[in-house]
Amino acid sequence: MAAAGKRNLAELSLDEFLAAGSDSEPYGSSEDEEASWPAKGVRAQRQQSRKVQRGEKAKQPLQTQPAARKKGKASEHKDQLSRLKDKDPEFYKFLEENDRTLLNFDASDTSDEEEQLHIPPDTLEEASDEDEEEEHDAVKRKRASFIPVNLKMVEEWKKAAERNLTPKLFHEIVQAFKAAVATTKGDSGGADPSKFQVTDAAVFNALVSFCIRDLFHYLQKLLLLKPPKNKLKMVLPSTSPLWSKLRLDVKVYLGSTIQLLSCLTEASVGAAVLQHVNSIVPYFLSFPKQCRALLKQAINLWSTGEETVRVLAFLVLNKICRYKKDVYLSPLLKQMYIAFVKNSRFTSPNVLPMINFMQRTLTEMYALDTHTSYQHAFIYIRQLAIHLRSAMTIKKKENFQSVYNWQYIHCLYFWCRVLSTIYPSEVMEPLIYPLTQVIIGCIKLVPTARFYPLRMHCIRALTLLSEHTRTFIPVLPFILEIFQQVDFNKRPGRISAKPINFAVILKLSNANLQEKAFRDGLIEQLYDLMLEYLHGQAYSIGFPELVLPTVIQLKSFLKECKIANYCKPIRQLLEKLQENSAYVASRRQKAAFGVASRESVEQWEKQVKEEGTPLSKYYTQWKKLREKEIQLEISGKERLEDLNFPEIKRKKQDERKEEDKKEFKDLFDLDSDSDEENVGISVKGKAKAKRASDDSSEASSEDYGEDEDEEEGQYEIEEDEEELEEDGDSDEEGEEAARAPQGPRKQRSCPRGMSRSDLQQLAQGEEDVVEDLAFSDDD
Repeated sequence: MAAAGKRNLAELSLDEFLAAGSDSEPYGSSEDEEASWPAKGVRAQRQQSRKVQRGEKAKQPLQTQPAARKKGKASEHKDQLSRLKDKDPEFYKFLEENDRTLLNFDASDTSDEEEQLHIPPDTLEEASDEDEEEEHDAVKRKRASFIPVNLKMVEEWKKAAERNLTPKLFHEIVQAFKAAVATTKGDSGGADPSKFQVTDAAVFNALVSFCIRDLFHYLQKLLLLKPPKNKLKMVLPSTSPLWSKLRLDVKVYLGSTIQLLSCLTEASVGAAVLQHVNSIVPYFLSFPKQCRALLKQAINLWSTGEETVRVLAFLVLNKICRYKKDVYLSPLLKQMYIAFVKNSRFTSPNVLPMINFMQRTLTEMYALDTHTSYQHAFIYIRQLAIHLRSAMTIKKKENFQSVYNWQYIHCLYFWCRVLSTIYPSEVMEPLIYPLTQVIIGCIKLVPTARFYPLRMHCIRALTLLSEHTRTFIPVLPFILEIFQQVDFNKRPGRISAKPINFAVILKLSNANLQEKAFRDGLIEQLYDLMLEYLHGQAYSIGFPELVLPTVIQLKSFLKECKIANYCKPIRQLLEKLQENSAYVASRRQKAAFGVASRESVEQWEKQVKEEGTPLSKYYTQWKKLREKEIQLEISGKERLEDLNFPEIKRKKQDERKEEDKKEFKDLFDLDSDSDEENVGISVKGKAKAKRASDDSSEASSEDYGEDEDEEEGQYEIEEDEEELEEDGDSDEEGEEAARAPQGPRKQRSCPRGMSRSDLQQLAQGEEDVVEDLAFSDDD
């Protein structure tokens, strides 16, 4: 074997001996190397290993053996070079002649970290309260070292920045601004974020105002940014040669601005900060993390803020997406749609304009990229269809409520608006048909009179989609069906002084269906819906055939309806439809092309639309008047004041009691001061008067149809119950008196101060009744 190539131990130098040991022991030595070792050394090594196995404790058991074996990489390399002299003398001679420095390698660079192992301590130290107090004191000392900002410092920064803004000056201003913004979040117990400290409100206002108004104008001059040649492109500040010196400070400033935006509650201040943010959008685009945080905060303000704040937040969102469409548009559309759905849960006259604003602005965002919009629209329209399918198959209250709610209806109308705005688009056009089917299915889900308002919202969405996409959608049958379901000649069970605003309700109560205001509002809504839909078809070459079923249905309604207020608007609409049909029929008789020529038909319809039809001219005038009425409906108060409804003046309970006392005082002029004698008569008389007044008030409420709220009605019922209890007590007293003997009752019933003649008349009256009863019994 290789034993012949090995030398005796006496011939080995110290380095060669150590190298031989390191090569053999740690990685398992070969038999030849073990044979060359003296027997004494082997025995000593075995004895040492036995001692370790028996558990004999040494001072450093983990360090003795590995420290003797393990060497640094430099020492191992030197040993390899020394062995190279024996194994390959020719190559070693070549290295001596050509690269002497490699052979003279110094092994002194062996680090202590490689030779020693870390020995953990036997016991671990625990943190004490004293350490915490020391840290708290250190924080206090650090706070005490902060530089307080005053108005004089802010004025000096202003003047210096106006003269010449330097990176050092910009750093100080940014640190002060950061300290000012940190005060809006409150002291969290930790150290302040910068070396400055702002405690005065006047200093805060001055510093923030300076940063928002002027600081970035001076920074723009410092960066020497060139204006872009193409206005559609944006020059990022990162192209400036000074950007590397200012980058970190700008990043800190942008983060503080977002924090300030999240803390503001005053709308005017928030609007000023948003205008500033809109002007420094290029700086946000240079920092993706800060840009994402800004988008999140802007979406929150767009969906929940005040009107001006909403508009400015939308401008920021739109500006970022126009220049970084591929990065931010898709996640932004998703978050904005979720925010829109979340904030359209309730609808009222005050909230409706904000919901319409979100629909219009979000539609603009979807119009930026049709391919991205198609992916989102497909997913969300499919989601609406799944909700509708589950409601149609399971037919439970929970499933119906998942469809018949404001969020679902607003989403349907929103997607109709998106497809109408983006049209014509080959990408989005395939979504028109499935969306139409979902809306029609929503109408047919519960086709009862209670959900007429919801049906009208769906009809308006279909009308919008049909008019702007030039797609025929059969909307009229859903309108004409109402004429057949509702009996307008039926006398209303109630008369309500408050008109029904169909724009902010989805369903009607059973009480609403009995009111006169329901039929009045229904006729008005049917008139509006038919006029809006047929206005979009007024220039169609097939208009006479399209409106023929409508004309027949309206004539039938006028023949059956006996109420003049309902017949008047319907008759006016019928006349306009017939006039427009005659106009279109006369125009198309002069046409020289056939129906098969589609291009000629479209050209003819375009010409008729430009010239105008009788129905379109009437619609323009009607629209102006209708918009004014809608504004009055939204405000609510003006329209109610114009109606001049009669008011029912109800008397208060105390006033009734006083009148009852006066009335019974005139009937029974009693001189007695005894409360016990008068209590029975006064209570009974009061109860009778109360019943009479209640009967009269009920009769008046039935005549005028006054519908009181449930809470008020319950409150009045509680008062009646108390009075009934008093009446019951008085009746019980009367029964006890009836059980008593005749004599005492007469004495008690005869009050003092009455003349003898009055007593005789009272007695004669009772005797007459007895005689009549006796006479009837004899017969």
